[in-house]
Amino acid sequence: MYKPLIRLCFIATLLSLTSCGFHLRGNQALPPSVNYVAMSSAQAHSPLARALKKRLKVYNIQGGSIADSPSPDTSVHIDIQPEQLERRLLSLFASGQVAEYELIYGVGYTVTFPDKAPIKAYFEVLRDYQDDPEQVLAKSRELELVLSEMRDEAADKIIRRLTTQASQSTPEL
Repeated sequence: MYKPLIRLCFIATLLSLTSCGFHLRGNQALPPSVNYVAMSSAQAHSPLARALKKRLKVYNIQGGSIADSPSPDTSVHIDIQPEQLERRLLSLFASGQVAEYELIYGVGYTVTFPDKAPIKAYFEVLRDYQDDPEQVLAKSRELELVLSEMRDEAADKIIRRLTTQASQSTPEL
């Protein structure tokens, strides 16, 4: 009795999502003219550049350094500026020691599409981080993991923005 009703609800939900233009993240592709993403970084072997290279493989996009680029005419170039990490105080223990920080990971980069003007972009990834002065070793390892997750999120965000930026870029004059 409920099976046809459940199917009908599922189909109605699916149709409403597809009709409004909903797409899953990571389902977008770069323009067909782009076949390679070349990266450069102000810091040699930057952790963000390594994370971006790793995430490009997940999205099935060929990428690497500029020297590895098969053809500069058909590749997107991403120039990653040095990463910025700031801590903002959120709360204190009764003793006056810091209890909680907000970590602010700033990412700046420039994207250049073939035959297009460069596009500069900047965004921040935020996380709350609780500090415990009695467990310094464990908290330092936790901080490393949080920073790694923030870099992975930033790399994902850069890749997702490439499709949008490809459609927004204007030809050079």
